[in-house]
Amino acid sequence: MIRYLITLQAPDRKGLVEQIAHAVSRHGGNWLDSELRHIHGIFAAILLLEVPSQRIDELIEALECIDGLNLTYAKATFALTPLKRLSYHVVAYDRPGLVLDISNRITALGINIEQFSSRFESAGHTGIALFRATIGLGLTDSAQEEQLMLSLYALGDDLVLDKLTRDH
Repeated sequence: MIRYLITLQAPDRKGLVEQIAHAVSRHGGNWLDSELRHIHGIFAAILLLEVPSQRIDELIEALECIDGLNLTYAKATFALTPLKRLSYHVVAYDRPGLVLDISNRITALGINIEQFSSRFESAGHTGIALFRATIGLGLTDSAQEEQLMLSLYALGDDLVLDKLTRDH
């Protein structure tokens, strides 16, 4: 069995996940990890699958036969395990370049962004545009945690950073 990372996108509709899961199962695949989202009418997914090497071409062909589905795939490699994994919830006034500013500060500290999920919303009581994100990070040094908080708080007084509990 070889691990493959597969990305998918298609116009969202009922039964799409079932079709994908059926194709994976029919071709001897094992669904290990995934992120599935509906964003503005589009279904988007990232899957980590174990598939017998002699069946991957058949699986890809079966997935490509699903109406409107686009995909990419590659063999997955094993990454080094970070010393510590942390997750943060970030809220700030929305503004152009905010994701770039956040990612630049994280990368400058040598921290890997392992998961990033964001959304735009309006504050209920004021209507102000808000940016919300949940960010999963892999730290290689215990000192990075304090440096990260100081660096992110320096982005502005409007930024709120909450540390979430994370396994490992």
